[in-house]
Amino acid sequence: MSNHRPQPAQHRQKLYMASTAVGLALFMAAGAHAQDQAAPEAAASDKGQVVVVTGIRKSLQDSIATKKKSAEIVEAISSEDIGKLPDASIAESLARLPGLAGQRVNGRVQAINIRGLSGDFAATLLNGRQQVSTGDNRAAEFDQYPAELIGSVTVYKTPNPSLIGQGLSGTADLHTVHPLDYNHRIVSLNVRGSINSNGKLNAGTKDTGNRYSFAYIDQFFDKKLGVAIGYSHLDDPSQTRHYKSWWWDKQGSLFGADHADALGLQGAEVEDTSRSQIRDGVMGVVEFHPTDNFRSVNDIYSSIFRQKETTRGLMWYQSQYADSISFTNPTFATWGGTEINTSATVNGVTPILRNDYNTRKDKMFSIGSNNTYLLGDWRLVGDAGYSEATRKETLMEQYAGTAPIRTFDSIGYQLQQNGPTLFSPQTDYADVTQVELGDPAPWGGWGHDGLIHAPEIKDTIASATLSGDREWRFGPFSHVNLGVNFSRREKSHSSEDINLMLKNNRAPVFVDPSIVVNPVDLSWAGITNGTLSYDPVKALNMYYDQVPINNEDQWNKAWDVTEKLVTTYLKMDIDANLGGIPLSGNAGLQYIDENQHSRGYVTQAGSNGRAELAPFDNGAHYHDVLPMLNLVAKFSGDQYLRIGASRTIARPRLEDLRANVSAGVDITKFTWSGSGGNPNLKPWRAFAMDISYEKYLTKDSYFALAVFHKKLDTYIYTQTDQNFDFTGYPNLSGATPTSNIGTMSRPENGTGGKLQGVELSGTVQGGDLISWLDGFGFSGSYSRSWTDIHPNGPSDPTRLPGFSGTVTNATLFYEKHGFSARISERWRSAFRGETEQLWGTRQYSEIQPDKQIDAQISYDMPDDSALRGLTFLVEAYNLANSPYETRTGTETSNGAFLPETYDTYGSTIIFGVNYKFQ
Repeated sequence: MSNHRPQPAQHRQKLYMASTAVGLALFMAAGAHAQDQAAPEAAASDKGQVVVVTGIRKSLQDSIATKKKSAEIVEAISSEDIGKLPDASIAESLARLPGLAGQRVNGRVQAINIRGLSGDFAATLLNGRQQVSTGDNRAAEFDQYPAELIGSVTVYKTPNPSLIGQGLSGTADLHTVHPLDYNHRIVSLNVRGSINSNGKLNAGTKDTGNRYSFAYIDQFFDKKLGVAIGYSHLDDPSQTRHYKSWWWDKQGSLFGADHADALGLQGAEVEDTSRSQIRDGVMGVVEFHPTDNFRSVNDIYSSIFRQKETTRGLMWYQSQYADSISFTNPTFATWGGTEINTSATVNGVTPILRNDYNTRKDKMFSIGSNNTYLLGDWRLVGDAGYSEATRKETLMEQYAGTAPIRTFDSIGYQLQQNGPTLFSPQTDYADVTQVELGDPAPWGGWGHDGLIHAPEIKDTIASATLSGDREWRFGPFSHVNLGVNFSRREKSHSSEDINLMLKNNRAPVFVDPSIVVNPVDLSWAGITNGTLSYDPVKALNMYYDQVPINNEDQWNKAWDVTEKLVTTYLKMDIDANLGGIPLSGNAGLQYIDENQHSRGYVTQAGSNGRAELAPFDNGAHYHDVLPMLNLVAKFSGDQYLRIGASRTIARPRLEDLRANVSAGVDITKFTWSGSGGNPNLKPWRAFAMDISYEKYLTKDSYFALAVFHKKLDTYIYTQTDQNFDFTGYPNLSGATPTSNIGTMSRPENGTGGKLQGVELSGTVQGGDLISWLDGFGFSGSYSRSWTDIHPNGPSDPTRLPGFSGTVTNATLFYEKHGFSARISERWRSAFRGETEQLWGTRQYSEIQPDKQIDAQISYDMPDDSALRGLTFLVEAYNLANSPYETRTGTETSNGAFLPETYDTYGSTIIFGVNYKFQ
């Protein structure tokens, strides 16, 4: 078997060769939007020459104009922001906005936190309609939305009374283009190629990708009919070097009496993961405006995301409770006031070799129609939409160990506070003659030789809105808008779990050389020979029997939640004068009638290991009244003071609403006990107060200072009720309880807390300050927040999920004479984030400070050139190859958490050409 691996010099040469490749085309309707609007911004020079403002400067002008004219406190992205920054999805763009922060998943930004609150507290809309999620709960996975297909985004930090489906922390409203806003036909193309600096970590994978898109916008019948069609393809492979410390604890007498209190590593995993990530998105808009009294805008959006993931490496326990281990030559150091074992050789361990293969397929579909009719003084609007998402995954893991199975090894290790631990095993785990398939885990093994976990979700939302608005002069009010919205959401989750058992009564077996591939390279963690690598898909049929598990855990993941909401709203626009100061804004309220229902199972462990279960359903009906006020005072010198006050809610996490309960009667104590979801949960509810001061220097430059305060009346967390009434719950035990009152542990509405913060943001064009700085510019923000919210109850010090005390964003750019260069950095302090763990379950991790640096250089060919419309570009994201780090729940004496995960994803370099037909 070949053991050849690409050397660093070879990879650098390949990266250099790839830099010479250039594709064809432009960045879709979103990229065309800022340059082709009906009335482009222009200025006259001393010679009378008209200078058309385009590129990032135009995009910043559009964003500033949106912020300035809004009645609410908002942040905005224009199409040039999305089209020209190195963004594979809208998530990367949103993460740069003031007060927003992104969370990386598998190397790419997926979740967005607004003002220190996780995605569970936010809402995502497309053209004003609530969107489904491919995640397990409500939070949008923003990497599903191609940047090229989105014309603009408005993030509402204070609510708008007429906007349906808003969040407690904020609302991101994504917009597609309106083709009749353009003066002429637009055809644009874009092709880009990419390469990842980590190289090919697994055999049979690739480190190069591509991205291309197409847009067509046109108008017909004297601009009565407009059509926009867009297509975007992304092939973005990723390569991850993954290290994880399992947990830390004392090792009894194994370190000697002098070091009995020293904390030692209890286990570790070292793996290389290669992912193929392909996303195809399609957007279409048909706008019909046959008369001055009627306009119809109909949009459709669809995307398919396909991922294949290969992971290879090894893991092991080195706890005093696993087999008969011992340590040779241990050394110690003090970290944060606590003694830590930093190096040794651990003897008597049985590493588990992993060859895993996972697949995932997400589908998203959204369609909507907005129709406006002018009837006298009234503008009547009918809007209907449907959104659907599905996700299907298969997660497969297979185990192997040193032959014969459970042969022990000695492994040296050297811990690093920042970086992966370095290991030196004595066994060559890449040798096909020394490794066999089997179950080498401690305690006699795990009882299976592999696993398959296959979760599925489906999420649908159907909605319809009827509204009317008209001019209405009454006191300080100038306009009235009222309407009603009907929506129905249904989300289901299920999972099939399967044990893989080796054939012939689980007899260990050597891997056939015909399916063996080059060993995975783990030299970055000190394991110079790597580990045995083979094709796990071929091995599945060759060596394993598949045995369904059907245990409690599987059936507890099978649930369905339905929500029916009726939202009635009233909004009155304000147009007044207070002591000579113009005052605008709006006031109103929403009344929401809420019905929720869940179907699931009551389960109990059976005597044969299979779950006993019975169908169970439950639900609740309640309502919320949400008053809202937005005031804008305009002062001389283009200064604005905005004040927002509102009552806001965030509906419970869908998995918390599940009816599933693991419950039963103890056959010895004859008492009830259980744990599970809670279909009777009420929303998170909060009062919010916002103040923003904004100074607009020019169309290109502004400064803003905002403060906010949110008081949560309720916060949902798991509580234990000692007097829970189990009446109506199926009794699967057969024992007769002494009472229906027992103990239940489940999510409940509890005491909330406060969240407050301050945000500084601004944009400045160098030419507005000093003439010789013309072309240079800076845009950035700084956010600082504080909270006393305890997500696991008032007595628990655990941090609020998604909360980073400090978030900063900065972009420095130069744009002149067709040349554009920019570099962007975003940084967020440590936070507690939800991540995918064992078996695809979602758990919280202490994620360390995260810094991302992206850059771009481009050149537009001159208008008098034969190559007019052509743009050459080079982009880079994760330029500094910033690691993704987490900490365990184990603390040192000074309160610091000990190292857990250290992943690196490499930098991605992109080369491309854009072309717009003139």
